Amino acid sequence: MTNEKSDFSRFGKAFQENLVQLMLMDRVFCDQIKEVMDIQFLELKYLQAFVQRIFDYKDKYKVHPSYETMTSIVRNTLEDENEALQKQVRDYFARIYTKEVDGADYVKETSLDFCKKQKLKEAMLKSVKLLQTASFDEISKTINDALKLGMSNDIGYDFLVDFEKRFEVKSRNPVTTGWDEMDHLCKGGLGRGELGVVVAPTGAGKSMVLVHLGTEALKHGKTVVHYTLELSDTVVASRYDSCYTQFAIRELHQYKDQIFEMIKDMPGRLIVKEYPTKTATTNSIRLHIEKLKMRGIDPDMIIVDYGDLLRPISSQKEKRNELETIYEELRGIAAETNCPVWTASQTNRSGLNAEVITMESISEAFNKCFVADLIFSVSRTVEDKTINGGRIFIAKNRNGPDGLVYPISMDTSNVSIKMLPSTGETPNDIVTKSVKEQEENLKNKYKKYKRKSKTENQDV
Repeated sequence: MTNEKSDFSRFGKAFQENLVQLMLMDRVFCDQIKEVMDIQFLELKYLQAFVQRIFDYKDKYKVHPSYETMTSIVRNTLEDENEALQKQVRDYFARIYTKEVDGADYVKETSLDFCKKQKLKEAMLKSVKLLQTASFDEISKTINDALKLGMSNDIGYDFLVDFEKRFEVKSRNPVTTGWDEMDHLCKGGLGRGELGVVVAPTGAGKSMVLVHLGTEALKHGKTVVHYTLELSDTVVASRYDSCYTQFAIRELHQYKDQIFEMIKDMPGRLIVKEYPTKTATTNSIRLHIEKLKMRGIDPDMIIVDYGDLLRPISSQKEKRNELETIYEELRGIAAETNCPVWTASQTNRSGLNAEVITMESISEAFNKCFVADLIFSVSRTVEDKTINGGRIFIAKNRNGPDGLVYPISMDTSNVSIKMLPSTGETPNDIVTKSVKEQEENLKNKYKKYKRKSKTENQDV
C-alpha cells in the first residue's frame, strides 16, 4: 500500500493558493469544505493562518467574511504571528484581491474529493477499533456520518449568513460596444452573463452590427467566438478584416499583405465557427465551447448570428415557443460561461421600412425579449441606405435608461458603424414627422399634378 501524504503538498503551491482564494470568494463552497477540511492539509503556514482567520470569523459572527472585512482581519489579527508569516499573509491577500482563479471547478472538485476521502479513512480506522466493542449500528453510523460530510449544502441565499455579500461591489466587467453613447447608457457595455439582442429586418445589417461588436472586443484584447448560421466562416472573417482595417470588402484581395500586417498584432483572438442553418442547437454551442476550453481557449464574448436560426433541442407545437426556449438557453450559456452573449433577431413585416423599430416588431416570439438584458433595434429605410444612415432604438436596458433613439452612420462597404449623438426625438416624434413628410409629399405631388393638368387644358 502506497503511503500518500495526507495534505495538499502533491497538488502544488498554486493549487493551494487558489483553493484558499475560492474559500474566501464562495461562501457555499467554504461551508461545504469546512466540514471535511483540516487546516493541516495545507502545507503552507501562511495559508493555514489565512484560513484559520476565515473559520474563526464564521464561527464567531455566523456570517461569511467579505474581501473588505478580510482586509481588516489581516491588518489587526496577526500580532501573535512572527513578522515573516505576517508579511506572507499580507502579500498573499494583496495578490488575490483582484486576481481571478483559473480552473476553479477543478480545484473545488479535487480538494473536496481529497478531504472527504481523508474523513472516510479516519472513520474506517475508528471502525476497526470499534469492531470488538461496539454494535453494528454504531459502526454503521460512524461510516455514514463520514460519508455525509462535505456534501453540497447550498440551500440558496441566506439572508443573515450571506449578509456581507449584499454590500460587495458587483463587477460586471462589461465589454465595450465601441459606441460611447451606448456604453454610457448600459454602464460600459454588455457584462458577464448578460444577453444582448440586435433586432433588425432582413437586409438592414444585423450581421454587420454583430461583426462591429466583435471587432471592438478584439481591439480590447478579448477572445471572441463567433457562430455563424447563415454566412460562411470565410465571409464572416472577411467582414472582420474590413471592419478592423477599414479596407472595403470588395478591395480586400488587393490589400492582402497590408491586412495581414495589421491583424497579426491584433490584441484579441477570433474563432469563427460555421454551422449550416437550423442544424446546430444550443447544446452544439456548449460542446464547442468545452472543446475550446480543453485547448486553452476561454471565450470573453460569444456571438450567435443569429438565434432565430438555431434548431430547438426539443420540438414544440408552435414556433414562438421554440424561439422563446432558444433565447432562454442562450441566456443560460451566458451565465454558464460567465461572458456576454450577443445575438440577433428578425423583425416581422412591419419592420421592413419602419422609421423606428420597437419590440412590437420582433418576429414570432415576443417572449424572447423577457430574458435579454439589452435589446436595441437597427432601422434603415430605403432612403437611409442611399445616404448610409439609419437609427438605433434602445428597446430594453436592464442597466440604464431605454426608449431612446440615436441616428447612426452605417457604411456596409467596410463595416463602419458609428452611433451619433441623440437628437432628442422619441419614436412617436419620428413616426409623426414621417407621416407629416409623407402627407406633405402627397400634397406637393397633387399640386404639381393640378398645375400640369391646368397647363395642358390651356394648351388645348
